[in-house]
Amino acid sequence: MKSLLISEILYWVIAVISFFQIFQNWTLNKNKAYIFIFFAILSVLMALFRRYFRNKYSQNK
Repeated sequence: MKSLLISEILYWVIAVISFFQIFQNWTLNKNKAYIFIFFAILSVLMALFRRYFRNKYSQNK
């Protein structure tokens, strides 16, 4: 149970770091910014996916 919460938090941290990288790289290198946009969207979706299954698992217990 604790590992599910830790992995969810890690995905949120990756999303925040990706958003900072997007803002830093937008004027300098747009191709790199697009890669970080992909990582940010993917990590947010994975964090929400983990939250859904963590809540589903805790309700079953």
